[in-house]
Amino acid sequence: MKQVVKFLLNNFPRGFLIRLSIALRPLFNFFLSGQKFIDPINERSYSKFFPYGYNSPRKNALSPGTLSLERHRLLWLYLKNETSFFLENNKILHVAPEQCYYNFFKKHFKNYITVDLNSPLAEYKADVCDMPFESNSFDFILCNHVLEHVYDDELAIIELRRVLKKNGIAILQVPLNLNLNKTIDGRDINDIKKRNELFGQYDHLRMYGADFFDKIKNHGFKVNRIRYCDNLSTDEIKKYGLIKDEIIPVCIKVE
Repeated sequence: MKQVVKFLLNNFPRGFLIRLSIALRPLFNFFLSGQKFIDPINERSYSKFFPYGYNSPRKNALSPGTLSLERHRLLWLYLKNETSFFLENNKILHVAPEQCYYNFFKKHFKNYITVDLNSPLAEYKADVCDMPFESNSFDFILCNHVLEHVYDDELAIIELRRVLKKNGIAILQVPLNLNLNKTIDGRDINDIKKRNELFGQYDHLRMYGADFFDKIKNHGFKVNRIRYCDNLSTDEIKKYGLIKDEIIPVCIKVE
């Protein structure tokens, strides 16, 4: 299964994989029902989670029901248990919308906006560096594992802040290597094999280091580094299929 996942991720475009996974999801839900793992997003239990990863697939990473990864399930638990995110009247902007959230958010929120250049789930086809929205429009922004794909990530951060309301919250998850003091930037590397070698994925343009949080702060955000697994038991971490050291960057717009 690991080799199948690796082959699909490295040889097919993201849009095709999204459509394929949507079609297969009902079959996964039916045949993989069990008691070993729980997906908190749909509150169903499964006999197994799939491996996932472009180079070295991680065990028990991908839920067969929602196709959520570890970071999606952790973020869901944090937003649900610790924030006002799920208030129905919140105006939500979801950049590069993840399908594990999409259907629930679409039904739940009165004002749920999706944007991306290529995703079939995006209502607005636009660049995160130049979005067609009024300033100070959104209560929450989800922009997860996007900035590492963007050539000018600082311009994207400025634009995200522009459309966020004062004291609004942006969740800006990225791949992080905290052993690096400084981000390794490879935006001008055109060799996809080299990018894959350096950043762990062929379409990533950088590997963020510990300076990522300062980059966000320098553009008018207060940044809280949330390690939500610290609030969970060892059994819960295993049951939900989480990564213990995952950090959620919770970024609050300040003047």
